[in-house]
Parts: sequence; C-alpha cells; structure tokens
Amino acid sequence: MKSNNIFVWSYLEDYKKKRKKILNLVDKVFKSGSLVLSKEVLNFENNFSKFTNNKYGVGVNSGTDALRIALMAAGIKKDDEVITVSNTAVPTVCAIVECGAKPIFVDINEKDFLIDVSKIEEKINKKTKAIIPVNLYGQSADYERINKIAKKFNLKVIEDCAQSAGSLYKGKPSGSHGDLAAFSFYPTKILGAYGDGGMVVTNNKNYFIKARKLRKYGMSKLYYSEFHGVNSRLDEVQAAILNFQLSKLNQNIIKRRRIAKIYNENINSDKLIKPIEGKNNFHGYYIYVVRHAQRNKFMSYLKKNNVFCNISYPFPIHSMKGYKHLHKKKEKLKITDKLSKQIFSLPMYPELRINDVERVIKLINNF
Repeated sequence: MKSNNIFVWSYLEDYKKKRKKILNLVDKVFKSGSLVLSKEVLNFENNFSKFTNNKYGVGVNSGTDALRIALMAAGIKKDDEVITVSNTAVPTVCAIVECGAKPIFVDINEKDFLIDVSKIEEKINKKTKAIIPVNLYGQSADYERINKIAKKFNLKVIEDCAQSAGSLYKGKPSGSHGDLAAFSFYPTKILGAYGDGGMVVTNNKNYFIKARKLRKYGMSKLYYSEFHGVNSRLDEVQAAILNFQLSKLNQNIIKRRRIAKIYNENINSDKLIKPIEGKNNFHGYYIYVVRHAQRNKFMSYLKKNNVFCNISYPFPIHSMKGYKHLHKKKEKLKITDKLSKQIFSLPMYPELRINDVERVIKLINNF
C-alpha cells in the first residue's frame, strides 16, 4: 500500500526510477580503482562549471567547505568583515567565522526574503572585504546593484548558491554573477548527491588554482603544503552520480515550476502569503516558501492530515547562542525577525504527485 503521508521532500520515488543507473555508476567507480579526485570528479567539475557559465570548478566535500574555500581563495582572513544575511542556513555564517572573519548582517526584503541591497552600503567600512548574497529558496539576489556597490568599494562578491543550482538571474545562471560561487549538493538540494558534496566555481584562474590547492592541504602535485589548506575532497562515487543528475536538472526544475504554478493558481487562502518570483529571476523552487501569521497552528493542522512541512529557518543566525555575540543588539533586523515567525515550506520535489499537490491545496483552502 502507498503511504497516505505527503512529505516536504523525498528522494525515494526518484531513486526507484533511476536505481539501476545509479548502481551501475557506483559499480563502475568501484571497479575503476580510483575513489577520490580522479576522472569522475574532473568530468563533473568540467560539466558543472560550463553549466554555470564558469571556466573553472573545484569539487569539495560540502557546500560549507565550498564557501570556506571560496573565501580563503579570495584572501579573506582574520578580522576582515563579510556582509551577508541572517535569514540563511548556518553554513553561510560558519564558513565566514572559520576564516577568522566577522559576518555583518543586513536585513532582507519582505517580498522575496533576499538581501535588502539598499541597506548594504551603510554596513561598509575599512574592514569590509566581501559580500556573500544568499540566493535563497531558488532565486538570486539583485546582482546588478550588488556588483555596482562591490565595484565602488573594491569588494569581492561570493555567491551562496546552495539553493539555486539551475536558477537564472537576467537570463544568466546562478553562480555566474560574482567573483566566485559556492554550491551545495546535499541530498535535498535542487542538484542533490546521495551524500555530501559541494563545488567552487569561478572565471578567475588565480582563484581556481588557489581553491584547488586549498581543498588538499594547500598542496599541488607533490605531498608538499605551499600554504595552510584544508581536507575537502569530492569523492568519485558522488561525482559520478551528480554528473548523471546534472543531465536531469533542467527537466526537474520544469517539474518544480509546474508544481509551484499549481500552488500559485489554486491556493485561495487569504491569510497564506505565497512566494513571489522576482522580475529578473527564473525561480528554481528549491522549496516553496509561504507565510502565515498562525504558522504553528497551520502546520499542526496539515500534520494532523498527514502533510508534513518544514521551516527554513525558524531561528535567524543572529539569534542563535553560537553566533549572537557577533551581532550588536541595537542593530535591528526587523524583517528577518518578523518572517522567521511566519515562514514555512510546503511539499516540493520533482516526483511529487499532482494529486498529492491538489490534496495539499484542498486542505489549505479549507483551513
């Protein structure tokens, strides 16, 4: 019997369809005699960098490491300041802190949850070295304005693309608008592995060479460290799977957008605020994020009817015990704090059945 539950995300139906192909890829890697940083990784690096309109790609262990290595490659160091948002996943801020730098939080727009570009310049000082705009939930920040600010103040722009693989901004791929970009291939992502994985992409050869050394202790060909690096290597199995999944990515985004369109056109609840696609964006709908003033009550109602949602993110980074010391209490992030109490995501993944989407909509409209 099929489960009556509707989950916010699942890979099982997709795996069932692709199981034979996935297992053949794994078997091929195991028979090759090479398990780490070999042909499959190089192949995926080449294909994914081209997909994102970049010349170079460096496969790493995770999206967090991709951000950390991108920052290190750009020369971000102790006591530097990096502008970003608090409405993001912990890895964005974790990567900055691991470099010895300090995250400086800017509030977000209420309509699209992305960084409020109008508030960036007031946060810039002599210590500011970079901006990390977070391409949240499947669409990109306003890079036209961000890049003008970065050029004016000689700042690096590092895109956090963990949630935006395959999305477009002004017709160009997410990951092609900054000096470097960091991607995550965690299983839930738009382009997901069957484990952890990440990549740094860039069009700057010097950043590429440094990032490639950084992922392996600062080494090049010899077992000789040229500078302090880290251990962050994408393995051959995940690279092989990701290369296969990459060929399905655009098709899967079409499916995601179809589901989003059905939600958009059929949810009639006056109190549920639906997501907005920016005029310059082609939204990949990593997740379908809505708002409701009575979020807990609403989610409990859906859960009782076997529909399971998720909150991204219930706790802004600046409010967390591990990071609140980095933020001055007097500097309010009003929109970030407000939305953290309202936002949650409805079921969204390519293999989600349309009759299940319609069931979710019916429940919402009857709340």
